[in-house]
Amino acid sequence: MLVIAGCASPVRPGGQKDHEISSWSGRMGLTVASEPPLSFSAAFALTGDAAAGELTLTSPLGSTLAVLRWRPGGAVLVQPDGEQHYESVDRLVEQATGAAIPVQALFAWLRGRPEQVPGWQVDLSQLDDGRLVANRQMPLPTAVLRLVLER
Repeated sequence: MLVIAGCASPVRPGGQKDHEISSWSGRMGLTVASEPPLSFSAAFALTGDAAAGELTLTSPLGSTLAVLRWRPGGAVLVQPDGEQHYESVDRLVEQATGAAIPVQALFAWLRGRPEQVPGWQVDLSQLDDGRLVANRQMPLPTAVLRLVLER
């Protein structure tokens, strides 16, 4: 089971509306009910959108665990031991976390839009308090993604 637990917060420079926000930070956690179970948690800084962006993951002590960058036509995972290139951000995220996470929907969810994704249920009821929980029921294994946004 992979667990990523976290915190995150929308940055609202200059009175931006939620749909204009393109930068979030906080903590994230992902739990995957695989065999063996997998879990992951880290602080994060996310910028951009589903088409082009960057996600930096850091340890509780502040060291960079990984930087994920994507743009149309490719994505790269940068870790202390080197770089790996992928054909898409979805493939990169799946390889980095062990779970297929709907990246396009994640950006919609962070902006408060309940975009539907087959097999996923998202709880946006606490988004105003900086909390987002998304559960994947299908395909197996199940997974839970938790974000806590900094305020």
